[in-house]
Amino acid sequence: MSIKILQSLFAQKSWANMKLFPVVASMSALEASSQQNTIIEILHHVYIVDRIFRAHLLGHEHEYTTTNTKPTPDLTVLQNAVAENDDWFEKYLASISESSLAQEISFHFTDGDRGTMTREEMLFHLITHGAWHRGEVGQILESILIPSPPDSLTKFLHATEPERRRLAL
Repeated sequence: MSIKILQSLFAQKSWANMKLFPVVASMSALEASSQQNTIIEILHHVYIVDRIFRAHLLGHEHEYTTTNTKPTPDLTVLQNAVAENDDWFEKYLASISESSLAQEISFHFTDGDRGTMTREEMLFHLITHGAWHRGEVGQILESILIPSPPDSLTKFLHATEPERRRLAL
């Protein structure tokens, strides 16, 4: 996988998060009760996993012993933390080399088991993990008749590069 596609995927991840958080914040009190709390827990879990692998990529220890923490943060606090983290990953990918992507890194999972992954595998894991959980959140929103925001790579590419629509046959 090239740095260019990883950059695009992480930009899409940031874009999808920027679209998702306002929808969650706009839920009415009736909708917000248990469903919003579940959504915040899911989004917080994604954030924690991102932070864990960010530490692995840097060769740093992290503070997490699980892939979620209690209590979960306020939605606005979480949104700001996710935006900062998304920005970090985009900057990280702007500065990494192809050879660095192939570097294997050994680490410990939160359950204590050891693991080894390349930087590329770690980054791709974060993309698929985040997409899976955003899809889960989208299903929750749809189940309470709230349209989920756009999240696909195709929507992102055409929203951020509208000339692609004009180039289509």
